Formats: sequence, C-alpha cells, structure tokens
Amino acid sequence: MSDIKSSDDKTLSVSTKKTLTLKRPGMEQGTVRQNFSHGRTKSVVVETKKRKFSMPGERAEQPVALKPRAPQPAPQPAPPARPAAPEQPVRPTAAPSERSGVVLNELSRDEMEARRRALEDSKVREVDERRRAQDDAKRRSEEEERRRQEREESARRQAEEEARLKAEAEARRRAEEEARRRAPTDAAGVAEEIEEETRSRGGAAVRRGPVKPEIARPARPTKGEEDRRRGGKLTLNAALSDEDARSRSLSSMRRRQEKFKRALHQEPREKISREVVLPETITIQELASRMAERAVDVVKFFMKQGQIMKPGDVIDADTAELVANEFGHTVKRVMESDVEEGLFNVQDDPELLEPRPPVVTIMGHVDHGKTSLLDAIRDAHVQVGEAGGITQHIGAYQVEKNGQKITFIDTPGHAAFTAMRARGAQATDIAVLVVAADDSVMPQTIESINHAKAAGVPIIVAINKIDKPEADPQKVRTQLLQHEVFVESMGGEVLDVEVSAVKRTNLDKLLEAILLQAELLDLKADPERTAEGVVIEAKLDKGRGPVATMLVQTGTLLTGDIVVAGSEWGRVRALINDRGEHLDEAPPSTPVEVLGLQGTPQAGDRFAVITNEGRAREITEYRQRVAREKAVARQSGQRGSLEQMMSQLQTAGLKEFPLVIKGDVQGSIEAIVTALDKLGTDEVRARIVHSGAGAITESDVSLAETSGAAIIGFNVRANKQAREAAEQAGIEIRYYNIIYNLVDDVKAAMSGLLSPERRETFLGNAEILEVFNITKVGKVAGCRVTEGKVERGAGVRLIRDNVVIHEGTLKTLKRFKDEVAEVPAGQECGMAFQNYEDIRQGDVIECYRVEMVSRTL
Repeated sequence: MSDIKSSDDKTLSVSTKKTLTLKRPGMEQGTVRQNFSHGRTKSVVVETKKRKFSMPGERAEQPVALKPRAPQPAPQPAPPARPAAPEQPVRPTAAPSERSGVVLNELSRDEMEARRRALEDSKVREVDERRRAQDDAKRRSEEEERRRQEREESARRQAEEEARLKAEAEARRRAEEEARRRAPTDAAGVAEEIEEETRSRGGAAVRRGPVKPEIARPARPTKGEEDRRRGGKLTLNAALSDEDARSRSLSSMRRRQEKFKRALHQEPREKISREVVLPETITIQELASRMAERAVDVVKFFMKQGQIMKPGDVIDADTAELVANEFGHTVKRVMESDVEEGLFNVQDDPELLEPRPPVVTIMGHVDHGKTSLLDAIRDAHVQVGEAGGITQHIGAYQVEKNGQKITFIDTPGHAAFTAMRARGAQATDIAVLVVAADDSVMPQTIESINHAKAAGVPIIVAINKIDKPEADPQKVRTQLLQHEVFVESMGGEVLDVEVSAVKRTNLDKLLEAILLQAELLDLKADPERTAEGVVIEAKLDKGRGPVATMLVQTGTLLTGDIVVAGSEWGRVRALINDRGEHLDEAPPSTPVEVLGLQGTPQAGDRFAVITNEGRAREITEYRQRVAREKAVARQSGQRGSLEQMMSQLQTAGLKEFPLVIKGDVQGSIEAIVTALDKLGTDEVRARIVHSGAGAITESDVSLAETSGAAIIGFNVRANKQAREAAEQAGIEIRYYNIIYNLVDDVKAAMSGLLSPERRETFLGNAEILEVFNITKVGKVAGCRVTEGKVERGAGVRLIRDNVVIHEGTLKTLKRFKDEVAEVPAGQECGMAFQNYEDIRQGDVIECYRVEMVSRTL
C-alpha cells in the first residue's frame, strides 16, 4: 500500500498493483474422486471459494468514494486481500465545507457488530464443511478398500480356476504321452507273435496291414489361453472317463454375476389397470391375455381359492369378473347376442315413406275354395297342380287392379298346416276369410279367425260357392256371429262379399273391398333403406340349390345384397317373381324367390340385409351354436334330478317309431312333424331321427340304417345311389304326396307297436259238493256246474267266502270216468287243479277265457 497526500493534507490509502497469476484469489483447490459402474473412477479438481470479513478497527479496502457512505442494513463481506504495507490511522472526517478531496467514512458501531456476527457464522460453517469433507473421505476410502478386496477375491478365484484347468491339461497331456508310448511296444509284440507263428508253420508271414490297438482317443491338447478357456467343455471321452465333473465356465459365472446385479437394480413395474372385455364364457388363458397377466398367476389364484384349474378350462363371466377385480382391472361385460343388435327394426325416415301394396292372406277351411278363388283372380290354375286337390304349400302372388298392386299369400286349410296359417297371418296386412256357402263355418275356419285376431289384422269375409243350389250365405253370417265376427249386413264393421270362384262372380267387388281396407290402413314403407322381411317358404332345388320364397316388408332387396335369414346367410344371386321373371330389385310388399343362400332357412324366419360378410358369418355362427345347444339340452334334459329320473322310469316302456322324413319344402316338413307328434301316446310315439328339405340321398339311407328308421319322402324321390343303398340295407322308402295319407299310414304302423289288450271272458261257475282224495292223483273236487259252462284248458279261480284263494288252470275235467272238453250247466263233473290241492267243500270255481285283442291309436 502507498499513501498519497492531497492538497488538504489528507492521506488516501491506495492499493498497489498485484502480481498476475492463473489462480483466482480467495480460492482453494481440492481433488474429488468420482466412482462409476464396473469399477471405473475419475479424479476431479474442485475449487472452494472462501469469504473474509474485516474485524472491527481494521481498515477495509473499499472502492474510493467521493461521499460518506450511509450505514447499510446488512454487512457485505469484504474480498480477501493479500499482505500489504502497514495502514495509516484514519483521521477525523472533515467538515462539510472542507469536502473537496477523496475521504473515507468511518464504520458505524451497528455495522461492525453485524460483521462480527457474520464472521462467527462463517467459522461455524467452515467447521461443519470440514467435518463433512472428512466423513466423505472416510466413506470413499472404505468403498475403495471394499472394491479392492473384491478385485483381489475375483483375481484369486480366477487364478485358482486357471491353475485347475492347467493341471487338468497337464494330466491329459501325460495320459496321451503314455498312450503313445505304449502303442509301438504293443504293435511290435503282436508282430513278433505273428512272425513266430508263421515260422512254426513253415510259411511266409502274410502282411495284413498295420495292427491298431483299441484305445480310446483322448481329446486334443489345449493350446494357449483359448484352449484353457475351453478346457471345461464336456466331450464324449470326458463324460465316459469319470475323471472329473464339468464345472461352470468363466463366461457363465460372469453372466450370473451380471444377472444378479441387474436384479438388484431392477425396479418394480407400475401396475397398469386395464378394461377387460368379458363374454359369457372365457378360458383362463384368454382371460390372462386380456388382463396382460401370466396364466400361471391366474391358476395360482384359483389354487389359493381351493380350485385346481388349467389354462384351457372355461369359466363363466361372473367368475372371470371376480378374478379381474382381484388383479386390479375393470370389467366390461358383453353378451353373445349383442351381435344381433341393430339387425332388425331399423327406424324409417318419415320423409322417405311411400305407399306400398297391401299383403293379403287367403285363409279358411280345407276345400272351401281358397286356391280356386285366387286362381280366378290371377287367371291361373294352381289348384289343378296340387296333389289331391288340396294346397300343401304357401304360395305368394301379386296381382294388379286399377293400377294398384295387391300381394296375395295362399295358405293350406288342412288341419296339419296350423303353423303355416299362423305364419301367414303374422306376415299380412289383411286376412280374407273364405267360407263355403254350402258348408258354413268349420273347425279350420274358427282356427283362421283366431289366428287373424291374434295377429291383429282386419278380416274380410268372402262367402264362396254361392252358385250352388244349396248355398245359404245368411247361415254363414249368422254362424260367424258366434265367433265375434260381425259383418256389415248384421250391423258390424267386417266387410263381406258373396263370390263364386267357378262363375267368377263378384271378384271385382272383393278386390275393391281389399283396396278400400288398405286405404283405411294407410300402408307405407321406406324403399331407400336396407331390406327386411320374412321367409314364407324354403326348399332345396337340385339345379338351383337352396331357394327361399321371401316377402319383402320394408326397404328394397337388390341383387348382390348379403342376406341373413335365420341361421343361414348368402349373397343374393337372383330374384325371381311369381311369374318366373328375373328382377333386379324387389320393392316393399313384393314376394320373390331368392337364390344364393348357403343353406335352407326355416319357414317363418325373418331376414335382413347386412353390410359385410364378416358380420353375417358371425350372426349365423352364433344362431347355429344356440340351436345346437338347445338340441343338446332337449336330449340331455331328462338327466339330473330325482323327479326327472322318476319320469324316465315311467317312460322306460315307451316304444318309439323312428322315421327319416324328407320333403319338398320346409313348411310341409314342419306340418308333417307336427301331425306325427300329435299321434304319440304314453306307450308309443314317433321319433323323428332327421328331417330336411330336398331329395333322399345316400346319407339319409345310412342314417336310417344306423337308427333302424323308415324313410318317408313327401313330394321327393330318392336318387339311384340312395335306392341301391336302401335295397342292400333292407330299408323301406315310402313316397307320399298327400299329407293325410302319410299320417294315416304312420298311424297304422305305430298301432302295430302297441301291446295287445288282454280281454277276459266269463264262462261259468261250479260249486264243490264233495272232495275226494285219490291215490297217485291227489284231491279231486266233485262239482256241479251252476252257471254257464266249464271248459278244459280255460283259466279258473278258486273262490272261498267271495275271496279269490287261487288262480290257475285245470289239471283234469272228467264226467264219470271220461275226460271231456266241457261240461254245461246243471251237470256234475270232477275237477282237479294244477299244482294246488287246498280245496274244500262249499268253494266256488269260476271259469274264464283270456283273449288278446290288438289295439289302434
């Protein structure tokens, strides 16, 4: 430091220039060793900056100021200064008038106190930092010592392993040298023996090639470090020699250590909660996959609950939900039937609704002229082509009247076709009830009325056959009143028209009544949406495959649409109307034949158009699975409970008449099966082994042969292969084209399975007058026939005090000493019982005859 005199005789202390250096002032350097994985370390230079505070009374080196400083609220630490010249005492501060030069301000007492406290705090912090540094150094030294010991231990183990491998290699080398040393000696000995033997024989030695001793070839000797590393490799010789066991290689030990380290540093993964979609049934393996869990963990969970399960076992949705909740997941339940959602009942757009033709069903009793009336309207002759003159199929037709179309559905009137009439009523808008004026109301007429009322459709009464002399239309109207059908002429609201199909009388009035009723109903449909409807009839055509007659109820059915009908689906290949014309589209209320389905649907199934094949296949597979499960449930439904076992015992004597039924259309088969089911009793019933639409094939014959069934063909025939197979197997094939002939024949055949009825006929009574004991014969009763007659060989009963004592047969019947066939009333005779002698005077013998009478259904 140097002093500078000012003009006012004031002294200013100014620092001299310091020496230039790379080391920062007030800094201390230290070395810290950083540790990394795999034993690597690194030394890092750390600089520590210290603060220095001025003591009270010392003169701080502060920047030169022209004004006295005001006291600060908190002291600022002064930078450390290197040693300098002795300081000069500070003179008192000059008066304000004398501040013309540079002056220094005295430190206040408060500031000195604050600096003293800061200095003490800094000393305490330095002590703490020094102690922490010592602790860190001690910890680092301990860590270094531990790692050094680990390295020494690893080096020791490696040295031992190398020494062991070296010893093994030396042992193998010595064994090989010993083997090579013994080989020439053994070969020489063998050669000498051969030479000596040949000399003894007097011949020359024959060289047969080198003699090789049979010794085990040792492994190749090790060379260098690579061979030492492979010394622990298991070879065939080493495995057979049993000299030493195979040890772990260095690589294996290293991998094991690394795996252990990874296990130490591995952190548990965070549990992820998932939404698990659960169907009605699911396997344990699939449930674990959806939860992203291991299947073995799910199996362990079941084992804790006391259940032994396998990953392939199937559990229900409730159990799966409990498991998913236990594993911390949420559950979303779905039903298999959800695949059918949105298939039917699609909402129509009210702005696109357009008028559609009415669908009219012709109903009534058999032979009341339904088909003839429809033929007269259509100018066709359908009734002539039907077997027996009765309709056995549902026919769908479309006619035009005054520019308006009407769709007619003709239903059978026979009693067996109840289901057909019910389907026709459900798929219709208006029901035309045909009643013959000469026959009036009959059973199927009443049934048709009930079907129409159940379907909620209006009825129009067509009184047919008014051209006959015995026709009485008024009687028909009167009888309809008993079944709550009130025609207009009787004060009701039901339209009635008197018609004649033969004379074509009042057909226009009938069509006008139908159009009037349709106008009141205001029938509309949306032709722009996808088509929906009902299958009226279905059959299997030999040339065209499955053919379904469908009624489009709403929407428009187009060629190429994918249709789902019941458990069958397919792409529409062709649309054919009732006149045999091919159509490109079928608007609402149009009956068409559809070609292209995969199989024959059931009559009455609803159909709908699907956008893609995948969903159509999914829906049909679900429906087929449900149908199979229902069939299995029906077959196995009689097992299980005690009540079901008792019912089985009661029906154990039930005889069955197995049948294989093939028909032309699905509706006829349904009617046949229903009619045959009604024939069954508690003793015998018809068992339908198989029923289907189409011709009788060889597989049907094989099925009938296996089940012992008869084959019935309704409007179908068997092909050549099926006929030959049936002849070889002895299977009967019966053909029918009228349903009631079929039912009558099956009824007669089933009657033959009934056990005959036991019928007892009374012959007469005889009173015992005396009992004789005859040697070698036994007791013989002397009797008088009091009523009827007594026949030899007939059944007899011994009655004592009006109680039957014995029932059996007669051993002998004599009149005087001669055997006779019968004894009439009023005569005496001698009788003896077969294997029974407890007879007394006054007993009555009743004689009767037993007859077995065949029964019918």
